[in-house]
Amino acid sequence: MEFAELIRISRCDRVMLHRPHHSVLDGTLCITGHHLIASARGEESEELWLLHSNIDAVERRQQGMTGGTLWLKCKDLRILQLDVIGADQFAKVADTLEDLTRVEEPLLQYPFFYRAMYTALEDGWTTFLPESEFSRLVQPGDDWRISYVNKDYKVCPTYPSAVVVPKNIEDSDLIAIANFRQAGRFPVLSYRHEGSAVLLRSGQPLITANGKRCKEDERLLNSVLAREKRGYIIDTRTQNLAQSAKLRGGGYEPELHYPNWRRVHKPIDRHHVLLESLTKLMDGVNDTNSGTDKWLSRLESSNWMNNIKETLNCACLVAQCLDQEGASVLVHDTDGLDSTLQVTSLAQIILNPDCRTVRGFEALLEREWIQAGHPFATRHARSCYTPSAQRSKSNSPTFLLFLDCVYQIHSQFSCSFEFAENFLVMLFEHSYSSQFGTFLANNEGERRAMQAQERTASLWSFVNRPEVLPKYLNPMYEPNQRVIWPSVAPMSLQLWASVFLRWVVDQGPQEAAWSVVRELRERDSSLRSRVARLRRQLQDLEREALEVGIISPPTGVEICFLKEGECGIFSSRSLTLYQVYYTTSIGVHRSCEVLV
Repeated sequence: MEFAELIRISRCDRVMLHRPHHSVLDGTLCITGHHLIASARGEESEELWLLHSNIDAVERRQQGMTGGTLWLKCKDLRILQLDVIGADQFAKVADTLEDLTRVEEPLLQYPFFYRAMYTALEDGWTTFLPESEFSRLVQPGDDWRISYVNKDYKVCPTYPSAVVVPKNIEDSDLIAIANFRQAGRFPVLSYRHEGSAVLLRSGQPLITANGKRCKEDERLLNSVLAREKRGYIIDTRTQNLAQSAKLRGGGYEPELHYPNWRRVHKPIDRHHVLLESLTKLMDGVNDTNSGTDKWLSRLESSNWMNNIKETLNCACLVAQCLDQEGASVLVHDTDGLDSTLQVTSLAQIILNPDCRTVRGFEALLEREWIQAGHPFATRHARSCYTPSAQRSKSNSPTFLLFLDCVYQIHSQFSCSFEFAENFLVMLFEHSYSSQFGTFLANNEGERRAMQAQERTASLWSFVNRPEVLPKYLNPMYEPNQRVIWPSVAPMSLQLWASVFLRWVVDQGPQEAAWSVVRELRERDSSLRSRVARLRRQLQDLEREALEVGIISPPTGVEICFLKEGECGIFSSRSLTLYQVYYTTSIGVHRSCEVLV
């Protein structure tokens, strides 16, 4: 198929574009295979470039032969109004945009046509390879190993080629376990906490109504437990749903066959239920004419904030088991692709300070979402503005809910994260529509089949450039090596304004305030560096003056340069500031300041 077959009109003059927080753009509309481009007329250089993949729904409001209005509802939750003059032009523009937004062929997506105009300092496709990421988890002589049983993606189509499993479990055992777990997703290592406690994830066991067993699966789970230790299986479905899954060939681990594991049900909404929740939320947000009581009522009835609470609550439970009880945990839902990944990722953010840095968070997304097989292409094919009849039950804002949960933790521990809030907003936007190939397709096997690594650019290659990354850094960051425990109380959670309200309420003042904070922090850092440099210069000058006899210690205070480890002391101009000199192993005199 050629894009020319879908483009009925490539240029349309005298259009008017209405955008949130912008003046009306009066100019020309151009439509290419991947972009809608609106340009202002005259000497104005104002333009809007919008990827067709970002358009979630096109609504028509024709006004006879004079033309009509198109409402473009986008996956980044923005709503654009496009006024087109002339009935014929209006129909052609509407038909063209509707057809281009329905193009689903992966190789026709924009990332395969985008050519980066910058020099990449690193290849984001190889930055977070499993071998390097798991090198800290898998040590020589350890109880874990990297397995390549899935190198051709036949054992589990949604798993990566390399996974970490117990060392005493052979690849042949993994194949048997894959046949026993939903979609072949056998238990793999997700995170290793201090000590012996580990975090695993998988799909549900295929117990069926006949009580099917898998000795290899039982041996794998028992092998990760230390002697006399118990583990927890966190099932993110309700007990009734897990029980009814047996009738459909699924089920849960019976205590009879997994005696050392305690099963806990922590239900979290998934799939179309989550998308319906987001739809109700945005319906309420966009209703700017409603009063406060009605607005708050619609927010509550959307159930979005409750989904955040339940997800965070489950993640905190997993983190508590690992950190406070030293118990290993296995997390799964039905297929281990949605709520499972949310919980395992959030638990690591709570426990592991490395995941709160830019690099660590990028590695977490690669490991727990992209390489773990979260189906971004399927989940994000439609969003909340698509009419219900045109949606699939597989469409879901699972990743957006995860980012919202991270935002909640970020807002409660704002100094513990190296990245700023806008970093999370950027990831949300690129996960739905992007010029980069990082979030393409549904799993690693599909991306490799379409040669995404060779034919598209990585988002990480762009973001991690020194001229780009600083705008995503948190100016208030202070490394915190401790475990952080977020509150899930209703008064501790807040609507994510930078995502859900940014097209309704202008976020400019908040952004300007953060710019001022960033400038103040940069100035503070610069002044501190200058003070440290001047102090070193002063110390060097005082040492040289003492050595040549230009100045001498105050009366009654002796200075002596002895062997290494011993020191002399003399008072400086301040009565409470002392200069301590000591001799290094190579005979060089050094000094430091001591406040008494």
